[in-house]
Amino acid sequence: MRTFLEFEKPVADLQGKVQELRAMGESGDAVAIGEEIQRLEAKASQALADIYGKLTPWQKTQVARHPDRPHFVAYAKGLFEDFTPLAGDRKFGDDQAILAGFGRFRGRPVAIMGQEKGNDTETRLRHNFGMARPEGYRKAVRIMELAERFGLPVVSLVDTAGAFPGIDAEERGQAEAIARSTEAALGLGVPNVSVIIGEGGSGGAIAIATANRVLMLEHAIYSVISPEGAASILWRDSTRAQDAATNMKITAQDLLRFGVIDQIIAEPVGGAHRGPEQAIEAVGDAVSVALAAFDGMPEADIKRQRREKFLAIGRSL
Repeated sequence: MRTFLEFEKPVADLQGKVQELRAMGESGDAVAIGEEIQRLEAKASQALADIYGKLTPWQKTQVARHPDRPHFVAYAKGLFEDFTPLAGDRKFGDDQAILAGFGRFRGRPVAIMGQEKGNDTETRLRHNFGMARPEGYRKAVRIMELAERFGLPVVSLVDTAGAFPGIDAEERGQAEAIARSTEAALGLGVPNVSVIIGEGGSGGAIAIATANRVLMLEHAIYSVISPEGAASILWRDSTRAQDAATNMKITAQDLLRFGVIDQIIAEPVGGAHRGPEQAIEAVGDAVSVALAAFDGMPEADIKRQRREKFLAIGRSL
């Protein structure tokens, strides 16, 4: 059963009427009902397109968090062949919030990493809702070091509300682990491409999103703090999250304008959760083009391009 967001109520009402008519189809005038169903379905499709053509930043936040939105596991299955995840950071343990390993992307061997939120109670708990502890970021560093050793490009898929803020994470050096991961991504001598597929929250995102190319799905968000967190700090009122989302400029459209990201990847009408296969294919096409731009580029130039990209953000803003 499809989950509708609050602002999608007009579409939900129309599709509810369609379901009622279909249930009546066998006992009534099938021809007349069929025509009415077609009319309502066309009206629902148009309403969906109209709504998604003018989403507010807060509505985009809701779409980015939609429970049916495809997560890392879906992208790994749809884009990569022979994906072999590696476990552990060789220091403390394994963190399932970040999945990382190696595989083939359209015939090209690559290193792959990303946050996995889970899609039901069991998997959400197992993956800690995509919020990694220090060992998750140390695992990411381990994968990046292996990728550089073997000359493999790195693809990262970002989808996290932020790094886990628990006491145990702080005790094991959460801030240091995030900094080390960011440093490793910045210093790679192989190209890396990052895609914000849902939420890109704070240092938990930037730790694996510091890439030569940063791409972003149309209705994803990317920010230094969640709208709720910002509202709690600025106004001491988390209910003003909508105001915070608007003022923080967290949408792909704003971030492209500011030069924080390099490209927006279009989503199916109604969001990636309504057409996951299309969204995954679009991400694959964008990543393929981004990686191809670095074919044959010397290591020094790859590092220089990445460095200049992030320095330019500070200069322009």
